[in-house]
Amino acid sequence: MQSRDIFSLAYRSVTGNKLRTGLTVAIIALGITVLVGILTAIDSMKNNIYSSFASMGANSFSIRNRGMQVHIGDDGGNKASKGNKNIKKVKKSNSNKIITYQEAIAFRDRYAFPAIVSVSFQATGIATIYKDEKKTNPNVQVIGGDENYLKISNYEISQGRDFNTLDVQSGRNVAILGNDVAQKIFGKQLKNVVNSSIRVGDIRYRVIGVLTTKGSSKMMSADNVVITTVNNTRRVFNRPGASYQIGVNVNDIKQMDAAQGEATGLFRVIRGLAVNEEDNFMLSKSDSIAEMLFASLSKVNLFAIVIAFITLFGSAIGLMNIMLVSVAERTREIGVTKALGATSHVVRTQFLYEAIIISVMGGVIGVIMGMLLGNIVSVLLKSAFIVPWLWIIIGVTICAAVGLVSGIYPAYKASKLDPIIALRYE
Repeated sequence: MQSRDIFSLAYRSVTGNKLRTGLTVAIIALGITVLVGILTAIDSMKNNIYSSFASMGANSFSIRNRGMQVHIGDDGGNKASKGNKNIKKVKKSNSNKIITYQEAIAFRDRYAFPAIVSVSFQATGIATIYKDEKKTNPNVQVIGGDENYLKISNYEISQGRDFNTLDVQSGRNVAILGNDVAQKIFGKQLKNVVNSSIRVGDIRYRVIGVLTTKGSSKMMSADNVVITTVNNTRRVFNRPGASYQIGVNVNDIKQMDAAQGEATGLFRVIRGLAVNEEDNFMLSKSDSIAEMLFASLSKVNLFAIVIAFITLFGSAIGLMNIMLVSVAERTREIGVTKALGATSHVVRTQFLYEAIIISVMGGVIGVIMGMLLGNIVSVLLKSAFIVPWLWIIIGVTICAAVGLVSGIYPAYKASKLDPIIALRYE
């Protein structure tokens, strides 16, 4: 008898007893629903957290100049360097070296990673903003940025527009106001702000936009700022020893480490550092909270898999039990089949096929139910619908394996029945 015929016989036997098959399929489907449902829900949560932290700046990092390191005792430092050749050295000429505008632009033009790069400059720590007879306190930060600065800094425009290429290249006197500054000199209604004229100290600027409220941090109020173009700050507020800052916004937060590695390598080349020299700049990022949450979700993921596999183990036991009951119920049928010429191999293969068919049917139903159940989280979080192809493949494969393992002993037991004794079974 060919495998196709045995499979057809097994399928007819499975569909012939709908109650037994339905109960067994339900047991398997429950285990797979738990597995796929929980893991799909976790994937939805991860995607939501990725996007949330991306909007908070977790997919961004900055490159700044590094302060001079102070070593206690020059002799001790030299001895340490001599004793350990792997210790990287810092040239005295490179200590506390500023990031020049030319270096920042060279990095922006040569950085080929899928990311957005911005060059910025803090023009002054304190400034007073004037509008006719109204003025702010002398504590407004003036920052120079380019057309990517607002996006990397996670600012949004509530009125007006962002900088364009012409604004940045020409360095003309245009400014975007933080919400606190705008309310201080224009009132809380913020009427007629765009295209009006203000003074930053003694310099007049045309307002082209107002920022949405962002909030405060421990260091400063993110709304108490005036942002102009980086070329404008170079022309108006330039000072000796000024250091520029480079901001990088990675398209995919999962590639953060790779992006930082490539940025470090490129900027070392731009700065002319030797292989044995320590970085004379620093990279800083703000995704420690995101990393902590991702680590926590990984643990939840592991626990979910363990729970689901325990459920599947119980399903395998249930399937084996039902298959053993099926062998007992079909003893006469097995005897007739053997009396008609079926070999032990045919009987064994038939029962294995039955177990696999039942298990895979339960797996397919469980995958569909688990995917729908898990995507309830996507609906609640208002994120994209997820089709977990990996878990679908894993789920169906596990079900086939469960059916195979669960059916081995019942199939072996059925194949060993003596046809004469089986025909006399009542």
